[in-house]
Amino acid sequence: MDSLKTIACLIYPDVMSLDVTGPLQVFASANVERQRQGLPAYYRITVLAQTPGPVTTSAGFAIVADQALADTPPNSLDTLLIPGGIGETAQCANLKLLNWLADGEPHIRRLGSVCSGALILAAAGLLDGCKATTHWADIDTLRSRYPQVEVSADQLHTYDPQDLNGSAHLFTSAGVTAGIDLALALIEADLGRPMALAVARRLVMFLRRPGGQSQFSALLTPEPSRVPRLAALLEWIPHNLNADLSLETLAEQAHMSPRTLSRLFVQELGVGPGRYVEQVRVESARNLLGAGHVSISTVARLAGFGHPENLRRSFHKHLAVSPQEYAERFGARQLASH
Repeated sequence: MDSLKTIACLIYPDVMSLDVTGPLQVFASANVERQRQGLPAYYRITVLAQTPGPVTTSAGFAIVADQALADTPPNSLDTLLIPGGIGETAQCANLKLLNWLADGEPHIRRLGSVCSGALILAAAGLLDGCKATTHWADIDTLRSRYPQVEVSADQLHTYDPQDLNGSAHLFTSAGVTAGIDLALALIEADLGRPMALAVARRLVMFLRRPGGQSQFSALLTPEPSRVPRLAALLEWIPHNLNADLSLETLAEQAHMSPRTLSRLFVQELGVGPGRYVEQVRVESARNLLGAGHVSISTVARLAGFGHPENLRRSFHKHLAVSPQEYAERFGARQLASH
């Protein structure tokens, strides 16, 4: 009896190539790791399209589909991933595809999306009443076009094998590389954490980012050149995390009234000054924890949180893990707890 689990990815014209090849390579690497351990392959990997044959991606090169979607029984698929790309808009109006997804969804063990592929699942009516995320640039579209969807804007993926804070059956992921994090999470559920870590190491990745982690790096976005009226202040904040960074202090540093500064932050950055400072402090703490040279208490102090409990609350809020868990997953070495 064939015991291989079929992992399929749908492709269509102008699909994002990395949304397809990134996750599929993770599953392929799991097979390689098992073979290195003297174990049989676990996954069968296939690519589906409206018709078999080459399909041109948004990058200009083609990916070859193994078989037609219409010829694929949904119950033959263990996992089906719907990728994103600039061709997504056309697929949201593709009634044959949407009907196949709606009819097939109950029979597929795991149905998920990568990047703007979430819009295709939403167009099929599958995300109504569900928690979902997508690439940050498509969050507003998902929210406005499909108001029945519970949109989670700042999350890597919504897969949860325990069905506590997401779903083990129907799930979504954020942009591009988040699909790789999703694939690692699926492998961990199937084959255990040691296998997921072995695959991540083989692919020269951080072990695995938790699904609740933010899509953004506060120290990397936005670039000061895009927000000239705030550029000097944004450059000053990371170098003064231990200082009093209240709204009044920031306004004085920027030579603006607190009200004007708050308005500019929301207008230019989409968040208020207090939230932005907290994000920068979390990012600074992440960098310190990743280096693995200082204790969590010291990290809390250097990043401007003062007490480790403040650091812990902010980590759970923004990353859905504790500082200790983050250090164990990503740190150069395990930290002392104090």
